[in-house]
Amino acid sequence: MQLRLGSIVKELGGELRGNPERLVDGLAPLESATPSQLSFLANPKYAQQLAASRAGCVIVAESMRDQAVARGDCIVAAEPYLYFARVTQLWKRALDGASAPGVHPSAVVDPDAVIDPTARIGPLCIVERGARIGAGTELKGRVSIGENCVVGERCILHPGVVIGADGFGFAPDGQGAWEKIEQLGAVRIGNDVEIGANTCIDRGALGDTVLEDGVKLDNLIQIAHNVRIGKHTAMAGCAAVAGSATIGAYCTIGGRAGILGHLQIVDHVHISATSLVTRSILKPGHYTGVFPIDDNAAWEKNAAALKQLHKLRERIKALERGND
Repeated sequence: MQLRLGSIVKELGGELRGNPERLVDGLAPLESATPSQLSFLANPKYAQQLAASRAGCVIVAESMRDQAVARGDCIVAAEPYLYFARVTQLWKRALDGASAPGVHPSAVVDPDAVIDPTARIGPLCIVERGARIGAGTELKGRVSIGENCVVGERCILHPGVVIGADGFGFAPDGQGAWEKIEQLGAVRIGNDVEIGANTCIDRGALGDTVLEDGVKLDNLIQIAHNVRIGKHTAMAGCAAVAGSATIGAYCTIGGRAGILGHLQIVDHVHISATSLVTRSILKPGHYTGVFPIDDNAAWEKNAAALKQLHKLRERIKALERGND
């Protein structure tokens, strides 16, 4: 497949400095791009790679215009990385142009499910009774949508995603066994949501589990029952959120991070990878919390002492000054 530089700029904007008839047949990093490929420079610290790059055209910021023009064709954009992302979308649309919407013959769709005519249901998918799939949404292979769950418009669900399995709800019976709490809610997913491979989102116990518009989830994430995730929040792989936690909008959750149940996290909170959130976070900011596992009694004592570490340090410094 090939695209003309002029066609790309006509579709996406930006300023083309070079030949609008030049054809590119692929996208590649600066260091490996060939004369028939398009690349980008987003971080100025890699500017030295620009002059040496063999790329047929490079997307650059205004600040790099002169260097880029000196080496050849370029597209000047306000945000090169964002522009490159949109080029990848344009490329994908061109590649998928022949793929029509529809339901793969191997998929199992309940007659009482509602599938928008523009949606694409991949091989071996299961869509259960009362589920609804919105316009332009794509379910890759082996995706399972449970009964009465709703997936909005233009969503992408990657292979192995399970939406609407039962939440983990059991009541002790007083004799050492567990009695199942039937999960009577559903899952509601907004528009423009993307969910990575083998991620599971459990249905609510009574109310619904909710993912608002624009949420992005990586692979192998667990979202428990009655969790609510605000719009445009992104979570990296292997993160886990326990039941009834509420995460605000525009948050980022690092890989393998955990959030305990019934906590509240406000908008614009950023959690570092592998952190464990054990209390509500009510102020925007960047939070990190990693502490080695230990016998619980010892861990609690060490954690309490750790919180006093700064004060102890200041006291020691004061004592040292007094002995000088």
